[in-house]
Amino acid sequence: MGRGTVLLLIVGAIVAYYVYTPLPDDVEEPWKVLWIYTHMRTLKDLALFAEFLGMNHFMSSAKIFMSFQEVPPTSDENVSVMETTFDNIPVRVYVPKRKSEMLRRGVFYIHGGGWCLGSAAFLAYDLLSRNTAKRLDAIIISTDYRLAPEYHFPNQFEDVYHAVKWFLRQDVLERYGVDAERVGVAGDSAGGNLAAAVVQQLQDDPDVKIKLKIQALIYPALQTLDVNSPSYRENGHFLVLSKPLTVRFWSEYFTTDRSLEKAMLSNQHVPLESSHLFKFVNWSSLLPERFIKGHIYNNPTFGGSELSKKYPGFLDVRAAPLLADDSNLRGLPVTYVLTCQYDVLRDDGVMYVTRLRNAGVRVTHNHIEDGFPGTLFFPELKIRSRTENQYISWLSDNL
Repeated sequence: MGRGTVLLLIVGAIVAYYVYTPLPDDVEEPWKVLWIYTHMRTLKDLALFAEFLGMNHFMSSAKIFMSFQEVPPTSDENVSVMETTFDNIPVRVYVPKRKSEMLRRGVFYIHGGGWCLGSAAFLAYDLLSRNTAKRLDAIIISTDYRLAPEYHFPNQFEDVYHAVKWFLRQDVLERYGVDAERVGVAGDSAGGNLAAAVVQQLQDDPDVKIKLKIQALIYPALQTLDVNSPSYRENGHFLVLSKPLTVRFWSEYFTTDRSLEKAMLSNQHVPLESSHLFKFVNWSSLLPERFIKGHIYNNPTFGGSELSKKYPGFLDVRAAPLLADDSNLRGLPVTYVLTCQYDVLRDDGVMYVTRLRNAGVRVTHNHIEDGFPGTLFFPELKIRSRTENQYISWLSDNL
């Protein structure tokens, strides 16, 4: 076998590794999805290689690559876009240009990115905020927050919490012409996590006089205890957000110590003294049968107390909103939860739907059968437009 043949086989194997990935039959525009995935996988492997060589932290390299997705705050014929700060937290404000005879609705949006990546300046979030402002005739606040690995929990939560509280001040709402009775919080993925956590904490804050009307959680990450639910089992190696990458995001939220990540991957990170928390995430009783699909629930395998003492955040309800007691769920605002079938985080959202409904909260659950994580992040895909339309339509009907 000649050198040329060997080289051709090697190149062919590499191309197959990056390009050929089996997709479910119902995924729309499969070749576009594969092209996006190949691009993301290449950047991920480069970031991992740089980390292996000791050149840069994986998430820091990923931030550099993703920074090319950022766009400046540019106004257009329909929406004025400006940047400012809410309690020292950077935000983008989207204001419709057409005159309004009445006060407008207000939506506070929190971007995703695993608490490590992302920005309100990303093209996908800029388009979402711009479209929402135009179609709803609403004021959209799209927030930034400090990111890991430079900053860990509770910094991300606190940044968003303070920014939302600032927005909910009467004088701030009046400045932007927002109706205090028509304000909501929304977010996707890690942003959905932060949205759920902030909304839970706001309802008991005596300093907040203005109550939120709605919350919208788009494929949210809501619990750290069990990364072996049916959706983790079925989609652990699926495109965009695999189980190892999800666990890496979770662990980086709390620490750069890789021992937490290792323990989470084996699902042995929760100490025995925290065993009572598993009732809040027991998917065998919280998931409808169509999501369980024959999966057998395994009783928790407990780890030692060292990790929970060093990094108690992963057991904190502000980081894992599914750990909230039932009494703290009652009284939450009207809720929208969007989940995707091919997503490790699917069961987090479905379990939250069950628990909120059991607590008497009015919930709309929109499940995207052919959806996958990051659906809102890819403007070139048709599924993104469908998902955005459903989200904005729900806001229009409920806010």
